[in-house]
Amino acid sequence: MDTQAKKEVNMDFQRSLFDGDLVCLAPIDPENDAEVEAGWTHNAEYLRMLGIEPARPLSAYQIKQKYENIEKKMEEHKNMFYFNIRKREDDRLVGFTKIFWVAWTHGSAFVQLGIGAPEDRGLGYGNEALQLLLRYAFEELNLFRLTALVPGCNQPAIGLFEKSGFKEEVRRRQALNRNCQRFDIIDFGLLVDEWRSREDQQLNPVV
Repeated sequence: MDTQAKKEVNMDFQRSLFDGDLVCLAPIDPENDAEVEAGWTHNAEYLRMLGIEPARPLSAYQIKQKYENIEKKMEEHKNMFYFNIRKREDDRLVGFTKIFWVAWTHGSAFVQLGIGAPEDRGLGYGNEALQLLLRYAFEELNLFRLTALVPGCNQPAIGLFEKSGFKEEVRRRQALNRNCQRFDIIDFGLLVDEWRSREDQQLNPVV
């Protein structure tokens, strides 16, 4: 291996696995996070954009129970990796992201991400958290492909995944009902080689 290649390997190895410029991927803090996330669930728009489950407000106690179930699944089934997203500036909880339904035999998994409060969206937190999660999935877990299920009404999420290299693979037409309107559910996919190609372009842009 030549000197330049060794330098690039060392630089890549030294990059922080969990910390970006704006946010970091952190473990769950049940005592402090539950109240914050419970507040997010009182915003129906957030829940409707997040997934396909019926929206309903949850108490801090219910959120703590959810955290317990997540920790149990991660420990027992070994097919989920859940992180809370925190601002590096003040350690404030702003969202969550997870890798789940991991099929180790096939090297495939699903990803999901949410930024809770409206005032925290559009500031780059979700984009940076997703880039950290992709690096974790492909370099730390050695996965081959990732899938994201996105409601067709969530244009910011569609833009985020497309910007990150995900490609539309399946469109389930009018599978989602929101406010008496029908929307598609879109399956986006990203392969490790596609991710690496984008990473190489960003690290070594053509001038």
